[in-house]
Amino acid sequence: MAIPDFQSIMLPFLIQVSDEQEHRHRDTIEILAEHFILTDEELDEKLPSGRQAIFDNRVGWARTYLMKAGLLEYPRRGYCKITTKGRDVLKSNPSIINISFLRQFPEFLEFHTAKNNSDQKSDEQPLHSEQRTPGENLEYS
Repeated sequence: MAIPDFQSIMLPFLIQVSDEQEHRHRDTIEILAEHFILTDEELDEKLPSGRQAIFDNRVGWARTYLMKAGLLEYPRRGYCKITTKGRDVLKSNPSIINISFLRQFPEFLEFHTAKNNSDQKSDEQPLHSEQRTPGENLEYS
């Protein structure tokens, strides 16, 4: 299996933290890696800068997008917790959570509109820009 894009990680991430407990980011990455059946080689694959694993980066961006939509909160550094809104989303049994889905939340729209207005264009675009994380877009620029 290839490393999933950050949008494909959003729903499994939210399900993983649905127990209303605080979850350490590193533990969530490990559980999601098992969920996606990633190999050690895939988990070791780095961004072009060589400073961060691609999967870790994508999980981080999925977490950020979920937080910006108000589905997660950061109770303390390195930890996240599902919000009431996040629980309500899961109760609706969505088949997917992606950028299009998150656009229903005004706080996400504000974040995403501001981010898109400040993004720089890249000549090299091996993936559609919404499939890449913002960090990956910068790395490939």
